[in-house]
Amino acid sequence: MLNQVDIEPEWKAVLDQYFNTPEFVNLTKVVAQQYQTKLVYPKPDDIFRAFFETPFSKVKVVILGQDPYHGLNQACGLSFSVQKGVKVPPSLQNIYKEIETELGIKKDFTNGNLQNWAKQGVFLLNSVLTVIASKPASHKNLGWDKFTDYVIQKLSDKKQNLVFILWGNFAKSKENLIDSSKHLVLKAAHPSPFSAYNGFFGCDHFKLSNEYLKNSGLGEIGW
Repeated sequence: MLNQVDIEPEWKAVLDQYFNTPEFVNLTKVVAQQYQTKLVYPKPDDIFRAFFETPFSKVKVVILGQDPYHGLNQACGLSFSVQKGVKVPPSLQNIYKEIETELGIKKDFTNGNLQNWAKQGVFLLNSVLTVIASKPASHKNLGWDKFTDYVIQKLSDKKQNLVFILWGNFAKSKENLIDSSKHLVLKAAHPSPFSAYNGFFGCDHFKLSNEYLKNSGLGEIGW
């Protein structure tokens, strides 16, 4: 099944060992079957888009989401992002509000495409990479989380001075995969309207990320 998984070459080299495990081979079979029998997002070519947009050597910041948007035309393979022309989801609107407050940058609330972040080194990773239409978390038990946990561990082990941004309890549960002596781990409430006022607003994560990157001799992100 490995030769049927189209993923960016740097990442393929880093993750090659996992691709050969029975768990991943079974995962690819199950996911392929799901695409054949159900309406699943994102489109197959976008499942590993985050890896293509941000090769392993380019990663500076990791923003961890849970699973893809489950509405029509929303999921695009990048956590929290939607394609230009798609209505900006409430969580991303709140992310934009926080950026405006922290950095004084005026955001375009009609454009939820975060590809520019990805190109700068912001790895927009969902823990689960696929979802059945209109059924959030419907693929959470397929095995994607084991794969993405492996991805997080490889980033932590093989790189230095990354910023890991963990919003909400689900993302925070991944903290044990990260070596905080080598990386900056930032935690806050999820930017969802249900929780944003419980600690997301005012978290200063975008400012803190850039300060850390600058102090580490790395380029800041143009949020």
